[in-house]
Amino acid sequence: MATYNIIMPKLGESVEEATITKWFVGLGDLIEEDQPIVELATDKVDSEIPSPVEGKVIKLNYEEGAIVAVGEVIAVISLDGDGETETAVDNSSQAAGTEAKTEDKSTVGRDNVSKRFYTPLVKTIARKENVSIKELDSILGSGANGRVNKSDILGYIAHRSVEEDVVVSKISKTEKPAVKITVNEGDRIVPMARMRKLTADHMIMSQETSAHVTSVIEADVTNIVKWRTSHKDEFLDKYGQKLTYMPIFTEAIARALKDFPQLNASTDGENIIYRKRVNIGIAVALPDWNLIVPVIKDADYKNMYGLATDINTLAAKARNNKLSPDDVSGGTFSITNFGSFNNLMGTPIINQPQLAIIATGAIVKKPSVLETPEGDFMAIRNKMYLSLSYDHRIVDGALGGAFLQRVAKYLEDFNLNRSI
Repeated sequence: MATYNIIMPKLGESVEEATITKWFVGLGDLIEEDQPIVELATDKVDSEIPSPVEGKVIKLNYEEGAIVAVGEVIAVISLDGDGETETAVDNSSQAAGTEAKTEDKSTVGRDNVSKRFYTPLVKTIARKENVSIKELDSILGSGANGRVNKSDILGYIAHRSVEEDVVVSKISKTEKPAVKITVNEGDRIVPMARMRKLTADHMIMSQETSAHVTSVIEADVTNIVKWRTSHKDEFLDKYGQKLTYMPIFTEAIARALKDFPQLNASTDGENIIYRKRVNIGIAVALPDWNLIVPVIKDADYKNMYGLATDINTLAAKARNNKLSPDDVSGGTFSITNFGSFNNLMGTPIINQPQLAIIATGAIVKKPSVLETPEGDFMAIRNKMYLSLSYDHRIVDGALGGAFLQRVAKYLEDFNLNRSI
């Protein structure tokens, strides 16, 4: 009997394991090539995995909820369409068992056995920073099923050096004080969806990690509004892509990041990592009001067509739950668009481990004073607010303000005669 092993795929450059959230097939099912067979979840996205072959499902090695390392066999398919089926086995403990059985001293990697699963990267950081198993187990993870990822442990280490006891009590699940909630008659209790829980944990971690400061500037975008209005139909006919304002904003922000590389960076303990690539994440609101941030890779090298294509494609994939882990990884700076909901401005939370995020507000018509060689005149102009939240540990007000001013200048100086 010829068989084919379905293995846990590598769902992203830095992804070492994934959680099986749903099987679409059962033992004994006959399946076709490219038929979705399993849904996998990483820290970032859920992915449906199709079968590369047709045949009969004769073995499922893991149950739903199991955390499985990349390369492990998760199912077996009989290519002949026959063969006896085997009972599904929950081998999640097997994946977790590869965790750390090292030596019995205080730090990870020395014979301490934890009941939780930690990726090799997390264990390496813990060993380097002398984080004990007890400490590691106390960290509230923002990954799938509460697992600790790189940003979680780095955030813990950054706080531990200031006041370890206080930080442990803040991060620990068991020691965090509970808020008393009263449920009244007629109230409805709905458990948080997995993505909402991930977002909530990530936002709390960001607030606890970075010293948030927000600066705001108003930009005159009249030239941009006129240019887009006169070219959007031609752009759609020529390229088959809708021309929104977001590619224009992204282009200006990418240019400003090249001018101010200090904003295109991350922190690692007491080190600053200046990123070579300009990978801009753009927040997308999903139909269920959750939020995800796909990433435009190398935004500084793309023209208007390239930016529009990437933004439209990733937004469509996000709304149809088709994003891959690579689509949401590697971001070095983020944009969120409050203007899409007709909000004037907002104070966004930094998307860790980045240093800053910019929010674009609604474009509105305003009476404005124009300074000309002939004197000052009143005119109706299209204006918008830009608000930049940045990590005050690394970025001071002068730098944040200069960067924000540069973005506004690139938008205000937009060339009305630019071709598409």
